[in-house]
Amino acid sequence: MAKNPLKVLVTGAAGQIGYALVPMIARGAMLGPDQPVIIHMLDISPAAEALNGVKMELVDASFPLLKGVVATTDVVEACNGVNIAVMVGGFPRKEGMERKDVMSKNVSIYKAQASALEKHAAPDCKVLVVANPANTNALILKEFAPSIPDKNITCLTRLDHNRALGQISEKLNVHVGDVRNVIIWGNHSSTQYPDANHATVNTVNGDKLVPELVGDDKWLKTEFIATVQQRGAAIIKARKLSSALSAASSACDHIRDWVLGTPKGNWVSMGVYSDGSYGIPAGLIYSFPVTCDKGEWSIVQGLKIDEFSREKMDATAKELMEEKSLAYSCLN
Repeated sequence: MAKNPLKVLVTGAAGQIGYALVPMIARGAMLGPDQPVIIHMLDISPAAEALNGVKMELVDASFPLLKGVVATTDVVEACNGVNIAVMVGGFPRKEGMERKDVMSKNVSIYKAQASALEKHAAPDCKVLVVANPANTNALILKEFAPSIPDKNITCLTRLDHNRALGQISEKLNVHVGDVRNVIIWGNHSSTQYPDANHATVNTVNGDKLVPELVGDDKWLKTEFIATVQQRGAAIIKARKLSSALSAASSACDHIRDWVLGTPKGNWVSMGVYSDGSYGIPAGLIYSFPVTCDKGEWSIVQGLKIDEFSREKMDATAKELMEEKSLAYSCLN
């Protein structure tokens, strides 16, 4: 029996990530090959013409799963009845801008969009924040959309997670599909902690731990971490533009696993509302290893944390506490 279409909101839809993301959603990469979708695209007034161009292209592509397209600069129309909201729109940091200036701009954007989601989205709406600072933007959104359950507001660290998988697969010359269970702890920033201590590779002799296969503790504690942390900057240097294709693809991965479930024995990284697990202060949006089942995520418990990891996890938590204070000072 045919499924009812789900409404998916993409904000900042005329931008680079939005342009890469909407065809992936329309093709079934986010919600599965049998789930029809209606895509709601929101952008700011100066981008209205470009947004209309994206709508024209979606129509021209004749996607079988695409049951409708809304392209609008009206936040209320965009949020109306949406089941999934992917918040890509935000204010980018420009040269000479202080962090507080960027935070202040994004606080006002996310406050307004949170209010619209609160009033007009479907009651079970799942929210993924992509725009930076993603963790803190998600926290602001949570603050101003109190009726959306805490567990339904997340931020994107799957891009970092996928980058970590890619680095390990290249180092060991194995297929990326055979590497699993890396972890991104903390903030989607250069303080994030990419952790391969619990990661495994599926080999002809069964699952083997990544640290054993790599056999180079120094690489795992230095170059591996730095490469994943700085990958976004490396892509900007190479392309003169920020990551779009990989960001869009990982946003699809994040929602797909959240909605349809993670494979047995696998976990993924998601920025979620901390409940105090692993000694991380409750009330932060922090990236943890999670498994997903029936549309719900759960933090993987009981992983052994060594001294090196503890230090890294606490450092990124500290940065998130500082960002939270900065964001709240912008509100007052």
